[in-house]
Amino acid sequence: MTEIKLYNTATRSKERFDPIDPANVRMYVCGPTVYDRAHIGNARPVIVFDTLFRLLRHVYGAEHVTYVRNFTDVDDKINARAVETGRSIRDITDETTGWYLNDMAAVGALEPNHMPRATEWIGPMVAMIEDLMAKGHAYVAEGHVLFRVRSYEAYGALSGRSVDDMIAGARVEVAPYKEDPMDFVLWKPSSDDLPGWASPWGRGRPGWHIECSAMAYELLGARFDIHGGGNDLQFPHHENEIAQSKCCGHGFANVWMHNEMLQVEGKKMSKSLGNFFTVRDLLDGNWSGGWKVPGEVIRFVFLSTHYRKPMDWTERKAEDASKVLRRWQALVDRSPISYAGIGPNVDPIDGVVQALKDDLNTSLALKLLVDFEKQRLRAETVDLSDLSSFLRTIQILGLHGATNDSTELPEDIKAALEDRLNVARSEKRFDESDALRARILEAGYDVLIGKSGAIIRETNQADPAKLEALK
Repeated sequence: MTEIKLYNTATRSKERFDPIDPANVRMYVCGPTVYDRAHIGNARPVIVFDTLFRLLRHVYGAEHVTYVRNFTDVDDKINARAVETGRSIRDITDETTGWYLNDMAAVGALEPNHMPRATEWIGPMVAMIEDLMAKGHAYVAEGHVLFRVRSYEAYGALSGRSVDDMIAGARVEVAPYKEDPMDFVLWKPSSDDLPGWASPWGRGRPGWHIECSAMAYELLGARFDIHGGGNDLQFPHHENEIAQSKCCGHGFANVWMHNEMLQVEGKKMSKSLGNFFTVRDLLDGNWSGGWKVPGEVIRFVFLSTHYRKPMDWTERKAEDASKVLRRWQALVDRSPISYAGIGPNVDPIDGVVQALKDDLNTSLALKLLVDFEKQRLRAETVDLSDLSSFLRTIQILGLHGATNDSTELPEDIKAALEDRLNVARSEKRFDESDALRARILEAGYDVLIGKSGAIIRETNQADPAKLEALK
């Protein structure tokens, strides 16, 4: 069996993955702070580590993999949103947690085994802080409990920075009560109008970093296999998690994995540039492209780039992915085999799992899948074993079941109309193709004519019934 190799940020090398216990492979991934909709950059680590979760389940068995992803539901951003809207904090966090789960399900992400909310694990956080205090790694100052960074000699090893260099490069105002500028908050006092819990240091709330250390310990143990997240969390969040946990005597994570960031049309995503949008914006068509992007299209585009490379979301990539997935769906619709009949005993396409085992090479895995469909599944008669392997591979990649729940897309009708447009244009019957295009536009759909042919896309005004009438 091909071994799994993963790039370990802690060692800066690709290493063979040897789980601590193959009967209980454990992974922790930092989750969202739930105060608003998840933007598309937030979806990248979800899709990356969902793919790893699926791979581990395929290799070790679903019952032998434990995946934890937390919700930060106590945070100053949440408090500010409550003040801004006049709503309760719990109301906001419950709503946004539901949004997050729905949006991530739409892009094909399985729910982790555990999804702890920080507010439900305050006791273990307090206990961990008490342990750090007893061992001399933390101190109290003006109602705050702070971690003494210089008490942990290996601080900075994950991100490759020294403490002195960090201080020299810092441009933030240092709180006067800190012993050292790099010391960070474990616990802070809460006024009466803010969330707070009783503690040995007075009523207060936890700092951000202690949350993950405490919840990972409680749910996965003192040492576990993989810790993941975006590379923007490498410092200070993951660096601080390591320091806290190690100083409590925990082994913590063996492998650290970080995905690169996302751009839009070659530029950093920002509201000022007008290229900032959420996952729900894509699903509902409220973005610069103007069409409703199905969840499996979003996932396909994300998987097309290796997780350790910067990813560029472009409308062209989404359009190309949409055409491929529509072709695959048409193949499934006319086949005698359904996804429901494909179990874990069906072998996937040769090379795809091997590609995933090589540090999640999803771009190669997709290429192999695309090539297999072109070479083996376009004949008049298709071998059912080939079709079964194809469907099983789609399942492993998470492209089955990732749907846009905003509308039911008439994909067969769109494909038929695209064929009519293409045939009319190829036979130079331009009056006929122009007339059909005009009626499609009236139905609330865009029509893009490119080198690869016509593509019909939904807009916010799309009326499936009108489109169906054109068939």
